[in-house]
Amino acid sequence: MAFTLQEVENIANAAIDFHFKCGTIFSQTIENKPLLKALRAKEKNIPGGQGNVTVRVKGVYSTTIQGFQHDDTVGYVNPANIKTAVYPYKLIHAGISFSMHELIKDGIEVGDSTTGEQTSNASEREMTALANLLQDKLEDMQEGIDRGFQNMYWNNGTQDSNLIPGVQSIVSLTPTTGGTVGGIDPVANSWWQNRASLGLNSSTPGNLVLVTKLQNEFRQLRRYGGKPNLFLCGSSFMDWFEQELRSKGNYTMEGWAKGGRIDASVSDLSFKGLDIEYDPFLDDLGFNKYGFVFDTSKLFPTVVSGENMKKHAPARPENKYVFYRAVTYAGALVCSQRNAQGVYSIA
Repeated sequence: MAFTLQEVENIANAAIDFHFKCGTIFSQTIENKPLLKALRAKEKNIPGGQGNVTVRVKGVYSTTIQGFQHDDTVGYVNPANIKTAVYPYKLIHAGISFSMHELIKDGIEVGDSTTGEQTSNASEREMTALANLLQDKLEDMQEGIDRGFQNMYWNNGTQDSNLIPGVQSIVSLTPTTGGTVGGIDPVANSWWQNRASLGLNSSTPGNLVLVTKLQNEFRQLRRYGGKPNLFLCGSSFMDWFEQELRSKGNYTMEGWAKGGRIDASVSDLSFKGLDIEYDPFLDDLGFNKYGFVFDTSKLFPTVVSGENMKKHAPARPENKYVFYRAVTYAGALVCSQRNAQGVYSIA
């Protein structure tokens, strides 16, 4: 029995729901996306508003103390130091299509009806066949969305003005220069600068330049209440970190032999109890020598309520036998404290 268009649409919707929830594809070329995973875990809902997300920040205090005796004159101040950081939210789309021709080539007949009259339940074989046909398209859609968001979140927003400016628009490689961030000038407001130390000497592992710098930097990242909880780096940054550890004999910390064998590896890296994770996208972007430290309680995505990966099923045009499915997203990347974020690199 042929499928009606209504049945095809129902199956497509069910397949999308199932795929987005279960992720059953076993692809061989999907990289880990630790930044995307961490940021999605911190998403906060917001109302739509007029196109911007705002947060109030403050880095200067006017009130002070004053000693006095007897009838000395004392002073008063009227503090007015609140600033507003503004981040635009963006609308993002991803969509797929498939044609009736493709279904026919796969041995699936479609009855041309948009109302579903005289329909009958499709056999299990037909349902499976159609789901399998959609599987590749759905995988492409899901992974395309994930890759797009990961790439977007790592970049600074100059690549496409219609996409959300990513972490490099906030965690700048040159925090003491450049333009405003969230509408606030970091040059005039030094407290609105992220930490950065680039081009660290990587000629002699035994000097422990990177480890020593990070030791100091973590104190500064925590100085004003920051709580670093995400440390992502490129491959060369991680390689050099491991070389510095090896230079001081870390092979022997747990003994050379384990279970009768010599384990020549260095254990997974951490610093101050925080796991150091390799993010392949940094290599893809040419940032293999960089490491970023984030406090995601103060750097997080916001998504317009009801617009988080919202599913759409546009109607088939009367002059095309093509089916469409899409998801949209409306949100922004927000930072409420820049001096809790840091970026570091080796030469």
